[in-house]
Amino acid sequence: MKAEDYMDYAVFKTGGKQYRVKPGDMLDVELLPNPVDSVAEFGEVLALSDGGEVTIGVPLVEGAKVTAQVLSHYKDKKLMVYKFKAKNRYRRKRGHRQTYTRLRIQDIELSRPRAPRRRAAAVATTETESGEKSN
Repeated sequence: MKAEDYMDYAVFKTGGKQYRVKPGDMLDVELLPNPVDSVAEFGEVLALSDGGEVTIGVPLVEGAKVTAQVLSHYKDKKLMVYKFKAKNRYRRKRGHRQTYTRLRIQDIELSRPRAPRRRAAAVATTETESGEKSN
C-alpha cells in the first residue's frame, strides 16, 4: 500500500480507554485474548481523519475498523499499594502488576464511502417542498 492509501488517524475504544492511532504506531492496551502474531480488529471507531477531513461518529463511525498485529503480552512493573490508618495499628501492603498487550497498528479501514453530513438540512428541505410546516 502507498502512503496515500492510509487514513491520517483514527480514535478507537478498547479496554475502557480511547486511543488515537495512525498506521505503523506501536500501542500498549489492556490484555486482549488474541494470541501473539494474530490480527486484532477494533470496530468501535469513534472518529476518523482522512486527508484533513474529520468524521466523528454518532456514537461510532459506521463501517470503520482498525486492524492491528499482536506483538506480545506482558506484565508491567509492580506497583505497591499501601493502606494505613493512624492510631489503629492498621497497615496493609499489597502489590499489583497490570497485564498489557503490545500492538502494531496495520490499517484503518472504512468499508463504505463517506456521505456528506447534511442530514438536518436535507430533512428540512424535503418538508418545505412537500408543503408541510415543521414545528
